[in-house]
Amino acid sequence: MANPSENLIELCRAAVEAERVATSEPYTQEGWAAWMEAAETFQAAVTAEAGQEPKQSRLGLEQAAKKAVLHPEPDGE
Repeated sequence: MANPSENLIELCRAAVEAERVATSEPYTQEGWAAWMEAAETFQAAVTAEAGQEPKQSRLGLEQAAKKAVLHPEPDGE
């Protein structure tokens, strides 16, 4: 299983939050610009991290980061 870095998870979290803000209002190009930029930054980071040693599946890495953000594991308390 892929193991995304904390930085990658934070970039994913930022993209998800930017999407939430952008889609909470009617579409405007300016209103969606922050979301598009955050998504591009996240995707570039996924590609870069996947190519580092040890190499990981790009798709698996992206899915693991999104799962960590959208469906976090309970703390076990």
